[in-house]
Amino acid sequence: MNILGKNILGNSSSSEGTVGIQALNPATGETLGPLFYKATLSELETAVQKAISAFDTYKNTSGQQKATFLEAIATEIEQLGDTLLNRYMAESGLPAGRAAGERGRTMGQLRMFANLIREGSWVNATIDPALPDRQPLARPDLRSMERALGPVAVFGASNFPLAFSVAGGDTAAALASGCPVVFKAHPSHLGTSDLVGQAIQKAAQDTGMPDGVFSMLYDDGIEIGQALVKHPSIRAVAFTGSYRGGKAIFDTAMQRPEPIPVYAEMGSTNPVFILPETAQAQAESLAQNYLGSVTMGVGQFCTNPGMLFYQTNPAFKALLIQKTAAAASGVMLNSGIKLAYDKGISHLSKQASVLAKGASPESKNAAQPIIFHVPYEQFAANPDLSEEVFGPSSVVIETTSKEELLAAARNLKGHLTATVIGSEAELALYSDLIDILSQKVGRLLFNGFPTGVEVSHAMVHGGPFPATTDARSTSVGTQAITRFTRPVCFQDMPNSLLPPALKHDNPEGIWRKIDGLLQK
Repeated sequence: MNILGKNILGNSSSSEGTVGIQALNPATGETLGPLFYKATLSELETAVQKAISAFDTYKNTSGQQKATFLEAIATEIEQLGDTLLNRYMAESGLPAGRAAGERGRTMGQLRMFANLIREGSWVNATIDPALPDRQPLARPDLRSMERALGPVAVFGASNFPLAFSVAGGDTAAALASGCPVVFKAHPSHLGTSDLVGQAIQKAAQDTGMPDGVFSMLYDDGIEIGQALVKHPSIRAVAFTGSYRGGKAIFDTAMQRPEPIPVYAEMGSTNPVFILPETAQAQAESLAQNYLGSVTMGVGQFCTNPGMLFYQTNPAFKALLIQKTAAAASGVMLNSGIKLAYDKGISHLSKQASVLAKGASPESKNAAQPIIFHVPYEQFAANPDLSEEVFGPSSVVIETTSKEELLAAARNLKGHLTATVIGSEAELALYSDLIDILSQKVGRLLFNGFPTGVEVSHAMVHGGPFPATTDARSTSVGTQAITRFTRPVCFQDMPNSLLPPALKHDNPEGIWRKIDGLLQK
């Protein structure tokens, strides 16, 4: 499959624009062909109109048919082979292992959603049969289930060119739910997006999906994204990126005549709390593993541990200095992210002491690992120290007591994750810390570090604002599907007209809640 450089409008391709953009190799600065023409408002309108038309059919497409579609996408991505991996590496500066791993995750989550919708009970079919003889009032027949919202806008993420991009978790969840997707490609990985977009287009055609079930638009500015969010036929938005970008999308959606849900994952500093006895007993391994988590992927994970709290421990502090000095620099995803990292480091340098630095950058777009250190009193007096700096840096906060650790936890904003490291006995003594943190995050970890998010049924990758715009959902795992649905109740509807999931004889054989009890 060749990279075409055209906007995908359902089963068609288009490049009617006059402004071209190109991808760059962040490691070498090399311009990567071909030229991609920025989408026009006319092309956006075509994509949305096709999505509207597709929704009329796709919302009623069976779970089996949608599952076949998702599996076909995974197969098409797999068949791209080294063409996809090589373009991924050229556009991201990330290594071959990361490229292969992320491709596997992308295919895996598509197949996981396929299994979910083929089984079918995710629709939460709930039935309260009629009670005509109930006194003093009869009960009508009530049947409810989740139904797809309509066309969804999805924005690609810069730090995951596959797993949070064109065929990533947001797209997979929306398509699984029955919602067509209009995708805004990230300008940092145009070729990678194009290859995957064509794979989805081919899978849709091969499996007989309606024209417009998927479209993809290119733009390196905000015009197309803003117009997409404002379009009255878009029913929900999914975004992974910066606080500034996510909040702008959220504000735009809330200003519409009819506001729509926005699921924006906007980053986090993911605090780590190391309890004193464990810090003493495992100082070297904890220092090593913490630095490994901070620098993994050049720190370009939304679960990068940007804060670490510990009680005064000179040996642990000395090991942090030693391990940081041995940390390598690495190429960042693009020049914009590197510029933001440099600005963040400059700002932190005025607020906190530099504890240690890693190896000096070997190229213009490479980032140096840096660990800062402050006493708790200084941290508590300066809110800027809690702000995320996207990249291989972290702030270590030295506390002197349990009370300071608890105060730090109480003053946290919303985060994607928090981590507590301690023995079982020590964790029991800090149960109040655990209780506080459970109110602040979407995922609470014990005795591990937060980088790495398992794609599973139980995973929650979300959290209270400002980590996300809606703490009631997840952007990873199968629970994400209900972000793109709403419950609909049918009262006294004839059996012949009911959706299959709600019919009397349960033709799909799914688990349903009947009179409050789960049964088939």
